[in-house]
Amino acid sequence: MRVRGPLATVTAVVLVACGGDDARAGADSVGASTTAVESTSEVGPTTQTSTTADTGEPGTSAGPDDTTDGGGSSGGGSTDETGSGPPMSCAVVDAPGECIDVATCGAGSTAFGGICDGVPSQQCCVDATPPCSVDGAPGLCMDVADCAAPFVTTAGLCPGDANVQCCTDPATACDPEAMPTPNEGLVEESWDATCPDGMVRSGSVCIDRYEASLVELDAGGAVLGSWSPFFNPGTTRVRAVSLRGAVPQGYISQTQAAAACAEAGKRMCTDAEWLRACQGAGETTYPYGDGLMPGVCNDARENHPAIEYFGTADAWIWSELGHPCISQIPASLAITGLHDGCASEDGALDMMGNLHEWTADPAGTFRGGFYADTMINGPGCLYATTAHDVSHWDYSTGFRCCADG
Repeated sequence: MRVRGPLATVTAVVLVACGGDDARAGADSVGASTTAVESTSEVGPTTQTSTTADTGEPGTSAGPDDTTDGGGSSGGGSTDETGSGPPMSCAVVDAPGECIDVATCGAGSTAFGGICDGVPSQQCCVDATPPCSVDGAPGLCMDVADCAAPFVTTAGLCPGDANVQCCTDPATACDPEAMPTPNEGLVEESWDATCPDGMVRSGSVCIDRYEASLVELDAGGAVLGSWSPFFNPGTTRVRAVSLRGAVPQGYISQTQAAAACAEAGKRMCTDAEWLRACQGAGETTYPYGDGLMPGVCNDARENHPAIEYFGTADAWIWSELGHPCISQIPASLAITGLHDGCASEDGALDMMGNLHEWTADPAGTFRGGFYADTMINGPGCLYATTAHDVSHWDYSTGFRCCADG
């Protein structure tokens, strides 16, 4: 077991709101046009090399089909993220892979984020499965005889016989001090002429099509760059953006989310508005209908991410749910729009699973479940957690904005 000192102090709670394997997805067939670039620098995550051919105190809780820059898609996966030349090579332990659009990484393969340069949809597709991780280092389940130095094996993380263990490279462990900004350079798109950029119409209001990301602002309100989606913004001035193919913002309180929406000229959605957008006019139980379809949304991760990251189910881990590495492990938080079947009647994506989403309820409510649980507190769109106040945040709490119009 790996025991580390607290990154931040959190109040322990009973696990009720935390608890899916990534399915394929992207945006639906609605056309889009890109708008002004939010930022210009390219800063990519670097958990493993690829080659060419906190602030704040946490609380507790439990491919795109279009190929615009805003979606971060490179098309059919035959080229690198610039749209020309062969895919970049990559590797997870000793398994070779290619940096391609995550939506094109087929059955029997595993897509690992945070390894390839470029936009978040460019991921390392390895012809092997299942994935695993140790201290956030991406790994694969394999026979211990096949995991040679400098790689190491860890027991208890893989299905099958005892000789099948998680093989990882300790040098690629997640750095909790790093602040990756994978969304740098992505832009909002126009989806509905009657709504602001990044939004679709739902009844009488507009709602963000995707779970929100953040950009950091200077004192005058100018964009400095993307905020890391794995870190609470604290008192940093940030603005909400609705981006396709982005890593959405977790680690945020309702109070902070409301401020970020206000910076965008928007507001938090009421419970009724959020439910209307998720259920549609027919008030379905799930965004896609009344019958549960596991895996259509990012809703059914078998292993709890905190237990996997910390390597134990001991009670102390529930006070560490603000740790930035939890949602960076393989097969956890998905990029926005990847699960195109998880679309509501109004065209909003990921309202079930992926991240809990705050609403405007002053008592503190987040809805829809997250990538490891969409059932404990109600099924699908009806999932609601009311155990926390508006200052609470953890790795699983996200949001989207609404606007009158």
